[in-house]
Parts: sequence; C-alpha cells; structure tokens
Amino acid sequence: MTTDPTSKGALAGKVALITGGASGIGRASALLFAQSGAAVSVVDLNQRAGETVVQEIVRKGGKAIFERADVTRSDECERAVRRTVSELGGIHVLFNNAGIIRRASVVELNEEDWDRVMAVNVKSMFLISRLVVPIMAASGGGTIINMASGWGLGGGPRAAVYCASKGAVVLLTKAMALDHGPQNIRVNCICPGDTDTGMLRQEAQQLGEREDRFLAESAHRPLGRVGKPEEIAQAALYLASEAASFVTGTALVVDGGGLAGSA
Repeated sequence: MTTDPTSKGALAGKVALITGGASGIGRASALLFAQSGAAVSVVDLNQRAGETVVQEIVRKGGKAIFERADVTRSDECERAVRRTVSELGGIHVLFNNAGIIRRASVVELNEEDWDRVMAVNVKSMFLISRLVVPIMAASGGGTIINMASGWGLGGGPRAAVYCASKGAVVLLTKAMALDHGPQNIRVNCICPGDTDTGMLRQEAQQLGEREDRFLAESAHRPLGRVGKPEEIAQAALYLASEAASFVTGTALVVDGGGLAGSA
C-alpha cells in the first residue's frame, strides 16, 4: 500500500465505518475515503442524506452501504457493525464522527440536553468502539479516529456540555491508544476549529445571533476564515492511512491557527 495519504489508493482494500456520515465532515470523509479506495459504511439517523452519499459513491465506482442508526443505542450500534462486516467484509477504519452541540452555560442547560450531548458525543464512541476493537484485533489491527474539537483542549463561552464532551473524547482517545496499541490498533482524535457545516449554523440559531455575523466572528483566526469539511476530511484520511503508521494517542488540531496563541 502507498504511504501517500493523498493517493487514490491510500485506503485500497480497507473498510471504513463512519458515524454521522450523512452530512458535514462525515459526508466529506465518506466521499474522500471512497475515492481513496475504501469500501464505506455510512451510519447516520438521516436516511435520505445518507442514501444520497452512498449513491454518489456508487455512481463514481465505489462501494458503500447506508445504515440508519442511533449511535447512542447499543442494539443499533450492533446492527450497524454486524451489517458492515457481513456486507463489506470487516472494519479496518472506524471514524467516530457523530456529534451535536448545545450552546449554553451550566445554568442555562437542562438535564436532558446534558445527557443527550454526552450520549451522542462520548457514549456512542464507547458503544461502537467496544464492538469494533475485537474485529480489528482479529484481523491484525486497524485505526480508530474520534471527533473531538478545539474546545476539547481549550474552553469556550456558553458551551459547557460541548466542551465537557469533547474534553472527554481527547482523554478517551489517549486511554484507548494505551489499551489497544499492543493489538496494532491506532487511536487518534481530530480537534477542528469552526468548520462550515450545518452544525456551525445551528450554533448561531441557538445563541440567537445573525448567521452572517456569527460566521464572520468564527473566522477570527490567523488564516482569517472558517474551515471546510473537505479540509478536516483530509486530516481524517491521513490518520486512517499508513502515512500515520506511527501516530497514535494524538489530538490533531486542524483549526486555521485558532489555538496557536493558547498556552
């Protein structure tokens, strides 16, 4: 296999399962992974969008399936993993990408919002990873990528549960890297800055701010803009590929320099 992560064959012969793969960074990653040779299992609650991603991959000559699943439910995670193995032949790359955000301080949050964000952003990674790790170990290894955030390394205003969840992802990643390195399973996380996705626009709505103003403020970083989903997908491809064969336990910051001035 080539070690060039930009090569169309970087993931040739691999099977990748991507949660939250119907939109945003997940969609961009599904398309890029397929272009790089992987068979892709797109897991998401949005059936129409997920099937559209699969159709686009297949139309371009790739192989993909869609499984509608709530990744906070163990039975639905089991179904998605089982079908992926049955139809695609295994799982070599797991991208735990599904995530949501609630912009609020601890006094503004309700218990339901806290539980939902922690379930989608953290518990889902536990539920799917515990199923996939034995599959990877039995086939000689694999790579797991967890979606964290710049706000998992540094706090942000009115984002208490989101920051808590993403901080948990960073340390979950490190713990998993320690546990499963001996099984030749690499575990890393990506910490993006603000990225031009539907979730970023949801933040503006949750905060009651004008979308154009919110996006302009989000661009206040050394590179002077927000990220593109395709740029974060490139980071995921790097971590999934043999180009990152000696990289595990790391939190890869991809944020246009947003955290560059932090301690």
